[in-house]
Amino acid sequence: MRKKILLRSLLAVLVLAVVAAFVARQQFYGNAVVAERDLYVSSRADYAQVVDSLLPQIKHHRAFDAYARRINLGETFKPGRYVLKRGMSVVEIARMLKLGLQTPVRVAINNVRIPAQLAQKLARQIDADSTAIMQALTSKELAEEVGFDSVTLFSMFIPDTYELYWTVTPEEFVKRMKREYDRFWTSGRDDKRKRSGLSRLEVMTLASIVYEETRKTDEMPRVAGGYINRLNKDIKLQADPTVKYAMQDFGLRRILYRHLKYDSPYNTYVNKGLPPSPICMPGKNAIDAVLDYEKHDYIFFCARPEFDGYHNFAKTLSEHNKNARAYSDELNRRKIK
Repeated sequence: MRKKILLRSLLAVLVLAVVAAFVARQQFYGNAVVAERDLYVSSRADYAQVVDSLLPQIKHHRAFDAYARRINLGETFKPGRYVLKRGMSVVEIARMLKLGLQTPVRVAINNVRIPAQLAQKLARQIDADSTAIMQALTSKELAEEVGFDSVTLFSMFIPDTYELYWTVTPEEFVKRMKREYDRFWTSGRDDKRKRSGLSRLEVMTLASIVYEETRKTDEMPRVAGGYINRLNKDIKLQADPTVKYAMQDFGLRRILYRHLKYDSPYNTYVNKGLPPSPICMPGKNAIDAVLDYEKHDYIFFCARPEFDGYHNFAKTLSEHNKNARAYSDELNRRKIK
């Protein structure tokens, strides 16, 4: 009788042990993520902050803590952007953090006028802060390493959306953009550039003026042709966007005579030729418009009084003055000062 009781007791203990082992295994290897989530682990975060961000998004907290201690995750986790996929276990999550198996982010850079603005945009999309990014964008040594100087480095950035790791450093970002720049300048684009007689820097700089002058892609080659005619005739470009850039007043709605005299190497009403570097990060459409500029005899152009984003073009100063008066009258009628 006693043997039967002992046997039953042992069997019960064995069953409980099996059940406990099964439950434990399920907690370690079973579904810990109910819905897909992103987890961002900053390079400035400590392990307590990582756990605080992670635990609300998963189940089986004790199992995670036990396994994390087993693999010393607190001392070995890697920063990055991680995707917690539905069905992942605590073991998979912990190993992902330990090995740094992060998922890239899509970083968009466009509609940027100055390096500080680029730094601010990037700081919202990668782990680095704007101060560190700005230091890289203005570093003389880093600029020379990628073949530019601290003034012309801004001409290297091509607007697009790029896949990068969230933990990319500012220096790594600049070097990646150099590779993208080299990839952008295909032999076909370089052949067109050589026909125009412009250097890559000059193409990017002129494209930035065209991009600020008009956002109408179909008009960009004509605007580019007008500026190239001026360059070839050694006439000042007299581009209003360069005045805004020189003054760093991008909200200026009307260029007045006093603005034209603003002393700056970027003011093309004061200086002949192109500015030292781009006045914005031009879109690819503007860059290609310069490479495929329209050949014509127009020297002047002025925004149309219809305010439709297009321009009236002229071959003579008298034609241009007529167009300019019509636009000025419309500005006055709309009380734009």
